[in-house]
Amino acid sequence: MKYLKAFGMAVIVTAGLGAVMNAHAFDGGQYAKDAKIPLEQARQIALGQYPGGRITDEELEHEKGGSGLRYSFDLRAGAVEHEIGVDAVTGALLENSVEGPHKD
Repeated sequence: MKYLKAFGMAVIVTAGLGAVMNAHAFDGGQYAKDAKIPLEQARQIALGQYPGGRITDEELEHEKGGSGLRYSFDLRAGAVEHEIGVDAVTGALLENSVEGPHKD
């Protein structure tokens, strides 16, 4: 019985971690070798714009502006969703805008 409870808790914890990981599904991993700024550092730059906010989506993409390689984050702060762009080569903040009702 004790082992069954431990196994059940392990399944619940693993499922919970899977849900957290899916909340931060990362698109653009094929460009990661070209990024000079690690994903975690870019996350901190984005979260620094709205302390207490949370990232709801993230990707690494080629886009005009800066070095041409950027991390793009959707960040929810209160009831407002923001799009934050961080240059993946320099770490510069490239975008900080309110996300409209029709996301790209």
